[in-house]
Amino acid sequence: MNSPVDDLPLDEHLPLLGIAAWSGTGKTTLLEALLPRLRERGLRVAVIKHAHHAFDVDQPGKDSHRLRQAGASPMLVASRSRLALMMETPDQEEADLAALLAMVAPQRPDLVLVEGFKAWPLPKLELYRPALGKPLRVAEDRWVRAVATDAPLSLPDGVERLDLNDLPALTDWIAAWPARWPAERQPRAVGEGMPS
Repeated sequence: MNSPVDDLPLDEHLPLLGIAAWSGTGKTTLLEALLPRLRERGLRVAVIKHAHHAFDVDQPGKDSHRLRQAGASPMLVASRSRLALMMETPDQEEADLAALLAMVAPQRPDLVLVEGFKAWPLPKLELYRPALGKPLRVAEDRWVRAVATDAPLSLPDGVERLDLNDLPALTDWIAAWPARWPAERQPRAVGEGMPS
């Protein structure tokens, strides 16, 4: 598998925040609760979600599905209230986050939340539930800026601990991210590791 590009464009005008967590942590449920709160604060938030398997947003038998199956690439379906772009990517081993960001950028969102893509070099909020029995990623990923958890943890210097169950505090932290973005576009310094 190809590794993510090290030079993911971190445009100062397109704030990004990865939401990284093991399956079962509640990423989608949390985003579902956060998005209306962020919208109430006037933020236009785009979400790019990684899927680990083949998926289809098109229904077999519909014209757009038939045309895509016949070879249209990309296939764009639009109405007055919605559009969907579908494209086959059989030559890619993995989704290309840089290309996806280029598709979202012209919409000029205030913030792009990236769910999944945890190996890509971008600032992240890690969601962590020790009860799942999975390892904490912050020690090996210098891009993690904060860990939202439901348990006490020792974290590296420079990494904030947030309460995973405090939705207002999480909303505040994420709503402030676009203002912090210009200073957050690089990984933590090499010396910032786990406390001894």
